[in-house]
Amino acid sequence: MHKSTQKSSAKPTAKSIAKSAMSKSGVKRTKTVLKASTRLNAKSSTKSSTKSGARLLAQSLTEHLSRSDRAEAALRTASLHYSIIAADPAAHLFAVTLVINAPAAVGQIVALPAWIPGSYMIREFARHVVQIRGESNGQTIALKKLDKHSWQAAPCDGPLTLHYQVYAWDLSVRAAHLDQTHGFFNGTSVFLRVVGQENISHVVDIQRPQGDEYADWRIATALPTLKARRGTFGTYAAANYDELIDHPVEMGLFQLATFKAHGVPHEIAITGNVPNLDMPRLSADLKKICETQIAFFEPAGTKFARQAPMPRYVFLTLAVGDGYGGLEHRASTALICARADLPVKGQPETSDGYRTFLGLCSHEYFHTWNIKRIKPAAFAPYDLQVENYTPLLWLFEGFTSYYDDLMLFRCGLIDQPQYLKMVTKTINGVLLGTGRRKQSVAESSFDAWVKYYRQDENAPNAIISYYTKGSLVALALDLMIRSETKNKKSLDDVMRALWQHYGRDFFANNDMAGRGVTEAAVETLFDAVTGLKLKRFFDRFVRGTEDLPLAKLLATAGVTIADTRKTAKPGLGARINRVGAESKVANVYEGGTAHRAGLSAGDMLLALDGIRVTSNLDILLARYRVGDTVTLHVFRRDELLVLQVRLLADATPQWDLKAELKPVAILAARNAWLDGRTGR
Repeated sequence: MHKSTQKSSAKPTAKSIAKSAMSKSGVKRTKTVLKASTRLNAKSSTKSSTKSGARLLAQSLTEHLSRSDRAEAALRTASLHYSIIAADPAAHLFAVTLVINAPAAVGQIVALPAWIPGSYMIREFARHVVQIRGESNGQTIALKKLDKHSWQAAPCDGPLTLHYQVYAWDLSVRAAHLDQTHGFFNGTSVFLRVVGQENISHVVDIQRPQGDEYADWRIATALPTLKARRGTFGTYAAANYDELIDHPVEMGLFQLATFKAHGVPHEIAITGNVPNLDMPRLSADLKKICETQIAFFEPAGTKFARQAPMPRYVFLTLAVGDGYGGLEHRASTALICARADLPVKGQPETSDGYRTFLGLCSHEYFHTWNIKRIKPAAFAPYDLQVENYTPLLWLFEGFTSYYDDLMLFRCGLIDQPQYLKMVTKTINGVLLGTGRRKQSVAESSFDAWVKYYRQDENAPNAIISYYTKGSLVALALDLMIRSETKNKKSLDDVMRALWQHYGRDFFANNDMAGRGVTEAAVETLFDAVTGLKLKRFFDRFVRGTEDLPLAKLLATAGVTIADTRKTAKPGLGARINRVGAESKVANVYEGGTAHRAGLSAGDMLLALDGIRVTSNLDILLARYRVGDTVTLHVFRRDELLVLQVRLLADATPQWDLKAELKPVAILAARNAWLDGRTGR
């Protein structure tokens, strides 16, 4: 990645910042003339070996500054000032103004990221820029388009002001969305990067939409305040561009609850119509998750006992009719869920949907440590204009997927049978496709940009998920380490070592180069922490495509794995989707009945032996035996096909995990694993 060292040639004054707070259109922006009250040490040379007081002072530049300290920092160093307003909610348009006090003499280049960290696909956010113009000292400044996401302004002497609009109609956690009910944006979708000035302070004025109907709107974000009061429109500040884009913003009439986890304020904002939402229960459950994870990385009795890596945290949640997803950030997460998955007042039972939502929250919260601060070397720093390749997503997403549900057990939100049921589901999902024999989790990580995030109908036969198999790699390593060290060490120790060596001081200063972990360093650390030689394991199960020896390893914790299929029954060997009253082939599994018969994704199933196929396929197949031949009528596009199909055995994995109660030593080993205990 190109690393610029260009610095601003002009020191901004309170007067110049106040002047830049007025856009050309006459919309008044909040003045940022603030009285300095505390001298800030802004040097960024702190190293991890420095005494804790100095380390925490340096880290406070980006994570622990008080409002007065941030105000002084902005006055001393800020030369970039953004303002953003929901200019036309009905047209889904945000209007953004960017003031660059010291543009590059040869013509300032600005660019919008092509992707957002945590979602590994080129999304070309600049395609949503509707129009853009530049001016300086009342004169129009020409902008030249350099590529699909970059512009260069003609040279100018004074401050350069850019005005642009962003179309926001992506109802996801990745981009921006705006209508009359709410607004949401990630910085990667709306804030242009000023090339060469990424490491100076960035001030943002988030303005209330015009109109009485928006009078009660408020803000939810973890972005540090400057002039604004928490939760209100006004000015916010970031130490650099990386921090600016790592704090999504929600605005509207959301439900809000607060709680503290080991002394750190947390907020949960729920956007959307959710009748009888049980916010006290949700807050109490999230508190358990958060406190368990904070103590996991910083255990009691250690120097940084139960210290969270952020001064506050925000769960931004959009509740819809049907949806699921999350995206991690350094002090918040953006979530989308089905409203039916949220808890209801007066209904104390825990539904599968609510359990799934808590698992999602646990997953994204664990990322606060594992990938937001412990990062692969390829992400330190990010190059947001191109793909950033790493073979380590199995560690960052897979291990997080292992711990998300395990943390639900450790904090008491699920019991042992429920946890083992979740593990069973993951095992069966991994074993379903033959792609696991063709692609390793290291290859899956590297190819995430072109394969995992761009899955087609053949994906089950060609790829493996670094999430699901990665979580089983973590499970296998945890059980193996505990077994071979007689429970003196575990995967927990490795995660804490990664945190101590690579994560705890990651944001200590602006220079992130060299702070990430490499593939070789990961394996070296595993060996050093556990005292084991694990190269063969990584060769076989991480870089290789062998199935993990889970039955053997689970047995060390008194858990048996067995196939619950008692007799062979016929199956189609395909995933079928309902389209209205019809059944459509979504995936054909390699080696199964559909594959051998010549069925393809997109085929519409009409009839089996003269009987119409609707949602009754399993019922129809139950009347036949393995080896029988049936006649299948299908439409491929608009052409009718009549196929003679020999029914093969249903190969859908149906493994089940069962906890053994004896002997006592086995029971103790299982409890130590699930509870996260070592040393005995």
